[in-house]
Amino acid sequence: MPRAKTPKPSSDPPDAALFDSYSLLFRAFHALPPLTTKAGEPTSALYGLCSVVIRVLREQRPARLAFALDAKTRTFRAERYAGYKAGRPRAPSALSRQIERLPELLGAFEAPLFCVPGFEADDVLATLCHRLEREEQRSVVVSGDRDLLQLVGPRTNVLFVGARQQAPVLFDQPAIEARFELPASRLPSYVALVGDTSDNLPGVPGIGARTAAKLVAEHGSIAGLLENLDRIEAPKLRETLNRYREQALLNEELATLRRDVPLADGPMAAPLTSSARARLERFFTELEFKSLVARLDSLSYPGP
Repeated sequence: MPRAKTPKPSSDPPDAALFDSYSLLFRAFHALPPLTTKAGEPTSALYGLCSVVIRVLREQRPARLAFALDAKTRTFRAERYAGYKAGRPRAPSALSRQIERLPELLGAFEAPLFCVPGFEADDVLATLCHRLEREEQRSVVVSGDRDLLQLVGPRTNVLFVGARQQAPVLFDQPAIEARFELPASRLPSYVALVGDTSDNLPGVPGIGARTAAKLVAEHGSIAGLLENLDRIEAPKLRETLNRYREQALLNEELATLRRDVPLADGPMAAPLTSSARARLERFFTELEFKSLVARLDSLSYPGP
């Protein structure tokens, strides 16, 4: 990832901040030392997630916010490819207990919470961004998942929350092209070639980041590349691409986020309200988040 300072408040705040809830929770769990209440309830992941949300609301000053969660049902990607995300370890008990409290925490923000069976939170966020773009509204997606970088566009930025001690990086279109030498829309094709270990998508053997970016820049997509194999000068590369053509096509399909997820009726995002502040204060007090209670005063509450 490119080096970048923590994003500063924008003079032109986004219309909506969209949070990838599980991704941020997992990042916080692995980034922070263990925290527990006096009664022994683990809280570090919940604390870290809340800290990120409050920081984004304070620094980015979005007019509205919304959250996305992964459903606990099998996704269409797992139906398409049995090995998708295979091998991921089970969540530790301390994290599982916090996952159970997550809906209650997110509900305290009194913002829309989207969770659609058969789809991942990434697809939900992609659909929300697409709908906001059609209404000529700007959004910032907050996540620790690189898959969401493909959403960056004229009205969509991604605030990537990295690993421990790494400052968040705000990706706009120039930042994506500087990092990958490709526009964001072509990142699924890039991933199709280099693979993605976090999703258990095997790359095409022998193709690294530089070669993948060059091939995608020249041909636009995996289909375009395969249609022009005769233009690949290196015989070994041409042979390898032909041998792994089906895997590359499948990788591209799986890496591409859906923008047509059926969402529940209602607003796509909502402003923070004074009643939400009261609920958050009660929740933070219950979990002994004294420092977070104080930070609530730094936020604005345009809603009733």
